[in-house]
Amino acid sequence: MTDPVKADTPAAKGTNLEIDPVVAQLRVLRLASLENRQRQDRPPKLPSRKALVTIADGLSTALFPHRLGLPELNNQSVDYYVGHTLDVTLRDLLVQVRRELRFSSGQDIAGNVEREQATALVQAFARRLPHIRSLLDSDIQAAYEGDPAARSIDEILVCYPGFTAITHYRLAHELHRLGAPLIARMISEIAHAATGIEIHPGAQIGGFFFIDHGTGVVIGETAVIGEHVRLYQAVTLGAKRFPVDEHGALVKGNLRHPIVEDDVIIYAGATILGRITIGRGSTIGGNVWLTRSVAPGSNISQAQIRNEVFDGGAGI
Repeated sequence: MTDPVKADTPAAKGTNLEIDPVVAQLRVLRLASLENRQRQDRPPKLPSRKALVTIADGLSTALFPHRLGLPELNNQSVDYYVGHTLDVTLRDLLVQVRRELRFSSGQDIAGNVEREQATALVQAFARRLPHIRSLLDSDIQAAYEGDPAARSIDEILVCYPGFTAITHYRLAHELHRLGAPLIARMISEIAHAATGIEIHPGAQIGGFFFIDHGTGVVIGETAVIGEHVRLYQAVTLGAKRFPVDEHGALVKGNLRHPIVEDDVIIYAGATILGRITIGRGSTIGGNVWLTRSVAPGSNISQAQIRNEVFDGGAGI
């Protein structure tokens, strides 16, 4: 008996979809692009997003083996498990770092220098893993102390999207700092897709950092955040404006995001823009739009901002 679904397909009916002209036009566009004019013969491969998902999971497992690793682990077997997991994961990371270095240099086939650079970078990253674990322990503690709904440390580790985003950020930040910015950005974007929290790996964030709920949080590339800072959902630490050069192109790398000092709380929906400073111990209320620095110990609310505007003060 003939399958009615297959029989109804264009291939079964002999339909010619005329793909060849489309393929030809796409080839013309590829060859016309600046990127491919430089790399027409054998373009270097980009790092694999799929591989980086596995790598981020492997690193998280090595950092928290009793919670994220195999259920039968005990004190005698855990070091072997962590060592094996790191060996596999870091070797996979090395492949991706080599891809990034090749892509950045525009060379499809790289020599010993590229191999040595990649190995040194991954080795340096491995040495930073205890530091990352220490920071993440402080982040878990901040979440447990800052959220009355948190029943246990383990709940934060496996359930809180804010902690997932912070974990990916802390891994990505070290890679960014060591010279793998593309891989770092991809790891951060993996967490962004999963949690709705966007933290650029170039941002500098101290310990005991807590993002409660988290959806819609955006932290820009040059933001600096101190210790014991708490953010709620839909907070933006963004740029106020984007300077351009004499040719009208955006200027890259300028310091354009806020500095948030220690012990600051920023409530839901607050938007803080530009290279301004939020002084230590300040509280920024929900839905505040802020484009000026505030002194340490400030308590900024919507009503206060409105009054400043109406009274002709500094305003926004």
